Amino acid sequence: MTKSVPAKTVPAKTVPAKTVPAKAVPAKALRAVRVGVLAAAALLTVGAAPVQAAPQGSFPGNWLYLTVTPGDAVSSDTPGTLLLCDPPLGHPHAAQACEELRAAGGDISRIPPRADALCPLIYAPVTASAQGVWDGRPVAYTHTFANSCVMVAETGAVFEPAD
Repeated sequence: MTKSVPAKTVPAKTVPAKTVPAKAVPAKALRAVRVGVLAAAALLTVGAAPVQAAPQGSFPGNWLYLTVTPGDAVSSDTPGTLLLCDPPLGHPHAAQACEELRAAGGDISRIPPRADALCPLIYAPVTASAQGVWDGRPVAYTHTFANSCVMVAETGAVFEPAD
């Protein structure tokens, strides 16, 4: 059987710190370092946690948090609209959007396309996104459309902007 022997602690020698005169570092260099550190901190803060819709159960009844982002990707800094359906609120066409969603069982992809829509053949993609709760089930929808006209034609009043 081996016996443990406590190690001896020896006090560390203190070495005097060298001082550097303030004039040794140019002011421009310090300013550049400060700007770089602040920029890095800002980027880390922005990218640290994406904006998310309200958690499930936050609102009574059926609701969706809707965003439309220019381009073919969802952006975390895109402002959105909260569509409440019990009663219809928070959206420029809430009553119509809620009725279309009820008919489709809360599934945006099941909303029938508008037969009267005439959209230009211009490629200016937009990405529509919806998160929320419908009939107690979570909803997560994201789709990129050729342009905003096609988006409204295929999703009805749900993503239709204000007049």
